[in-house]
Amino acid sequence: MSNPLEPKALIGKRALVTGSSRGIGADTVRYFSEAGADVVINYRNKAARAEKLAADLRSNGGKVLALQADLTDPQSVTTLLEAVKEDLGGLDVLVLNASGGMEGGMVEDYAMLLNRDSQVNMLTATLPLLSEGARVVFVTSHQAHFIKTTPTMPEYEAVALSKRAGEDALRDLIPMLAEKNIEFVVVSGDMIEGTITATLLERTNPGAISQRRDSAGRLYNVGEFAAEVALATVEAVPANHTRYVGEIDSFTES
Repeated sequence: MSNPLEPKALIGKRALVTGSSRGIGADTVRYFSEAGADVVINYRNKAARAEKLAADLRSNGGKVLALQADLTDPQSVTTLLEAVKEDLGGLDVLVLNASGGMEGGMVEDYAMLLNRDSQVNMLTATLPLLSEGARVVFVTSHQAHFIKTTPTMPEYEAVALSKRAGEDALRDLIPMLAEKNIEFVVVSGDMIEGTITATLLERTNPGAISQRRDSAGRLYNVGEFAAEVALATVEAVPANHTRYVGEIDSFTES
């Protein structure tokens, strides 16, 4: 997919995308880099994949950092942000993309730890680095955003509840962000073709994604949805701070 951002639209900007060694995060950071931004690729444990992406993006001419951090570990986040401060001096864009909760072998309440607690810690820890007029984007799903009023598939419910809890906790920080003239946007999309979440859902509930595709008419793929996330960093903040991507008629607003 072609870059949705204008050439050189982000010259002089510095952007960090969490969970960006693959999938939506990787395509988002690619769009930023191609538009002229200095970028930070954050990964949890796939160093080779992150470094490969970084090497590719450096051909665009800007700075590219590939930095490891487990967002559920506050010290790991501190180390990440120290490196960002040293190499970039600050940030103008923070995209909170990393999420999870369906993986096996994680600690109890991992979904809430990652999708709520770690999101809040990441934003508050990053606040001193964010420039005046910076933009923070939180990436979520319709299934999570509307979970209070529209049930989702059982296999995804715990993740949806934790992501909605994370969204609510981040929204509580909007007044604090406004004091520094920092803008906040939620990007909510349907199930995305080709993501780890979609793969895991299809594995535990065969046919779930195709059923949702039939209901929605179509589902966005990774590149298409990443384009919408990238646009959320430059377009006007929407009403209620929420940018909807894809069909929402089958969901009920709380």
